[in-house]
Amino acid sequence: MNRKTLISSLSIGALFAMAALSGCNKAESPAQVRTDVADARQDAAENVAAARDAAEKDIDADATTLVKTAAEAAHSVAIAEAEAAHKITDEKCEALSGQVQADCKDTAQATLAMAKANADSTLTASTP
Repeated sequence: MNRKTLISSLSIGALFAMAALSGCNKAESPAQVRTDVADARQDAAENVAAARDAAEKDIDADATTLVKTAAEAAHSVAIAEAEAAHKITDEKCEALSGQVQADCKDTAQATLAMAKANADSTLTASTP
């Protein structure tokens, strides 16, 4: 194939390609455009609604997790405070002797048990 034939063949091929591609940019009828626009709006509205629903579910889940985490943290702090107070009271009981010391330690133990029970019931009441 000589150069002239090659150029001629390429030119004809390019013309066919341009003709085929120009069909892609053909204007649609006004009725078709209205239908396409209405379909696009409906799809967009459905996509936005689905995204909002998903976001609300994520927010609800995050809020539930946050409440639970805060309640668990408050419970841990309450338990730590009760155990610290018990340790201090128990050491103070050491200054006493005999039955008075035993009563002091029993009272300290009962106070610890009550504080832990209160922390547990607060946790139960606070978690969703």
